[in-house]
Amino acid sequence: MTSLRLKLHRQTHAILAIAVVTIGALFLMMAGTNIYAQAVRAEVGKPLQAANELMRANKFKEALAKIHEAENAPNRTAQENYLIDSSRGSAAAGARDVPTAIRSFEAVVASGKAPPATQLKMIESLASMHYSNRDYPAAIQWAQRYARDGGGNGGQIRTLLIQAYFQSGDFANTAKESLADIQADQKAGRTPAEEKLQLLANAYLRQKNTGGYIATIEKLLNYYPKKSLWADIVSRLQAKPGFADRLSLDVYRLRLATGNLIATNDFMEMSQLALQAGFPGEAKKIVDDGYAAGALGKGTEVGRHKRLRDLIEARVKENGKALAAGSKEEAEAQRNSDAMFTMAYNRFTSGQVDAGIRAMEDAIKKGDLKRPEDAKLHLGVALIQANQKAKGVQILKAVKGEDGVSDMANLWTIYSR
Repeated sequence: MTSLRLKLHRQTHAILAIAVVTIGALFLMMAGTNIYAQAVRAEVGKPLQAANELMRANKFKEALAKIHEAENAPNRTAQENYLIDSSRGSAAAGARDVPTAIRSFEAVVASGKAPPATQLKMIESLASMHYSNRDYPAAIQWAQRYARDGGGNGGQIRTLLIQAYFQSGDFANTAKESLADIQADQKAGRTPAEEKLQLLANAYLRQKNTGGYIATIEKLLNYYPKKSLWADIVSRLQAKPGFADRLSLDVYRLRLATGNLIATNDFMEMSQLALQAGFPGEAKKIVDDGYAAGALGKGTEVGRHKRLRDLIEARVKENGKALAAGSKEEAEAQRNSDAMFTMAYNRFTSGQVDAGIRAMEDAIKKGDLKRPEDAKLHLGVALIQANQKAKGVQILKAVKGEDGVSDMANLWTIYSR
């Protein structure tokens, strides 16, 4: 899905930048080396010294030709091979000849002759170059060695390692290592990087781990809320096995709150569901929003839109009488907790905010509601909408249930932050 596509193109450029910077540092070290102080013969040292001068001038292809002259020397010593491989690797990297650079630096590392700091930079470069060359198993191998040999278990090579796991199809290790990094960030009070969370979500998605995926999207919504993320998680939640159809209006309410109620049919269906549930005030607001957004009142079904609007207006007028103090409808509602709660929520959605909230609380306190968890969900949302967020969140966190009602409560809790 668009909202969760990995930013691999951008991250690959960052990974390549690691190689370029590291190779640059290696080149400067090599270019500053006095070849003749390395106890090598002139037929090796002279072309290598010339190659170093050419690298200083960014003439990497010409430098490779000079290094080839040094390779032609017979009976080369281990020290001469080490210097040739080092110079060739730096020149090849500068010339963007990745395979040659890899082969050369692997030979240098295998020789064990490089100083520890230089050796570690070469290992770092090898991990980066193998990744850029799309040899992900080799990138993993060198990234792991970098950590073992003193490079640490963080930074860009750590990111490269996890990306390489993902690119190689090892989604289990991708998830494991990504989650470890995210949890470490959270424990330290740091905000996890958006790319880390996206990578973890995608790894769970590839594993068909719906629970892990949704939990990760919730983290993304905590730290990086986006309309597209809300659309994705709400649609997935509604498709979750066991999700109750009776929560359809609640789904629409969350979509509306997060800016994801856009289509004409959505406004039509939501307003009709609100009307059927006994909330004409809410239905009127939805239709008014639809007209304001241009989703209603246009196209080939203008007449249908107007008929719905007229019906809702008529119901709103009738509802005003029902909500009047001492009305027959109100008296009847007081005899039944569920009817009492519906009337209370009706008051809230019709603009009687404080009275509606108090009546909802009274209905819940009676303790005999058919669906008390649904009632707590609606009360919590009402409190959030009435700018009583702390109290609303406290109620929402207490909502239980396996049919989607607690999931909805959790999402509203996230939304309120």
